[in-house]
Amino acid sequence: MAYRWISFTSDYGLRDGFVAACHGVIAGIAPDVRVLDVTHLVPPQQVRSGAAVLAQTVPSLPKAVHLAVVDPGVGTERRGIVVVATHGILVGPDNGLLLPAAEALGGVYASYVIDVRTPTSATFHGRDVFAPVAAKLALGAHPGSFGPAIDDPVRLPEPLVAAFPGKLVSDVLTVDHFGNVQLAATPADLELTGLTGEVTVHSEHVAVSAAIGRTFADVPRGANLVYTDSAGKLAVAVNGGSAASVLRIGPTEECTITASPTAS
Repeated sequence: MAYRWISFTSDYGLRDGFVAACHGVIAGIAPDVRVLDVTHLVPPQQVRSGAAVLAQTVPSLPKAVHLAVVDPGVGTERRGIVVVATHGILVGPDNGLLLPAAEALGGVYASYVIDVRTPTSATFHGRDVFAPVAAKLALGAHPGSFGPAIDDPVRLPEPLVAAFPGKLVSDVLTVDHFGNVQLAATPADLELTGLTGEVTVHSEHVAVSAAIGRTFADVPRGANLVYTDSAGKLAVAVNGGSAASVLRIGPTEECTITASPTAS
């Protein structure tokens, strides 16, 4: 099956030529295939954040080959893989990055190791391995043509979410451009705690008051809000500001929500 689109997610940043080099390789192999950049600003080496961004984005994309590279193990014995999902194909390192997106695309149908047969850079498999495979898949290459089938692709450990009466503890999944802090927890987890109205949000460094609400304007400018974001996750925001800066928190760190000391 051929694809008109390749989506591209990475932690390569925008200062260097890494993204352009991958685009160039794809264009050289499949010049008529369009590349849709998801983001190249995943925090460096933050596989879980990259996985979360990709999984939350792919349901909104056209049917595509999804190229994703957040690869702190590049050049080691970690495998490169092709994952066939019900509604798309994913290409990248076998470090857990791809599986959440595959589940979001209907579930894993099959997985294959990429058997690297030509010399490559030890540190740029995005250009030398994954981009060429993605381009060939978009042209209709069979996923199994790159290497043998496997049944054990790496899965990331489940993020911490613990709900107790009056307390919710959760890992941070992502921090967006606005500084909104997305948690692994969901509204259902919050409901289990019985928390409503005014709460306290704790990071390792600070504790701040916040209100549980629906949208940013539910609190005054500069005030803190706990809300459900567009991906269906709980998040912490500051109306007109950055919750990540206020809490001094980032991806993979732990956030706790408790009842406000002034709550009756």
